[in-house]
Amino acid sequence: MADLPDDSIGYAELATLKLLALAGAVDGDAKITGSGLASKLEASTQTASRRLQRLEDADLVAREIVSDGQWVRVTDDGERLLQEEYAEYQRIFEHGIGVTLSGAVQSGMGEGRHYVSLSGYHRQFVDKLGYEPFPGTFNLSLDDRSARARARMNALDPIVIDGWENGDRTYGPAYCYPITLESDAATYEKAHVVTPERTHYDDVQLEIIAPDELRDELDVGDGDVVTVHVHER
Repeated sequence: MADLPDDSIGYAELATLKLLALAGAVDGDAKITGSGLASKLEASTQTASRRLQRLEDADLVAREIVSDGQWVRVTDDGERLLQEEYAEYQRIFEHGIGVTLSGAVQSGMGEGRHYVSLSGYHRQFVDKLGYEPFPGTFNLSLDDRSARARARMNALDPIVIDGWENGDRTYGPAYCYPITLESDAATYEKAHVVTPERTHYDDVQLEIIAPDELRDELDVGDGDVVTVHVHER
């Protein structure tokens, strides 16, 4: 089951969220009534109302109550939860599991070069990924569709880079996902998305490491679009 935000959200609330999405509440506000939702859920109006309240309290939906019903919209957090659930169904019914993302190349701020070079991370990259990463990260700014779909990565089994300590400084764990990159000019296979968190990262930014200078390998510069196929090891 997808990672739920708190103990008040379970299978019943997730099923309610799915019904709201099917009613059009992902792309915009959907008009519903308590009795109509209760009928679809095969539950009482009071039960449907409690589930909606729990979803709202967990910031998975936003709603406005009007005289003849209510307008409901699935929030970004709600959509991320549904994307994770979708990826888990992929695991059940499809031979391979993964997600395809697309983004524009952008220059980083130099932090990736610093962290990739730190001994506690660098040693694990070599041992666990099988290569010495090029100093620095290859950065993409995801388009809107990809930023939403990125949550499916949470259903994938990552390569875990353990946290470590250096004197008084503690460095957290990182998670790596194998990828294949495609540009108009080339395809590159031996690379990984690297993220410090599995659930609360910046959805728009994607950081990638590889043994080579990916701008050269893909023949791309700032603003060029690159496709990323994320898969399990």
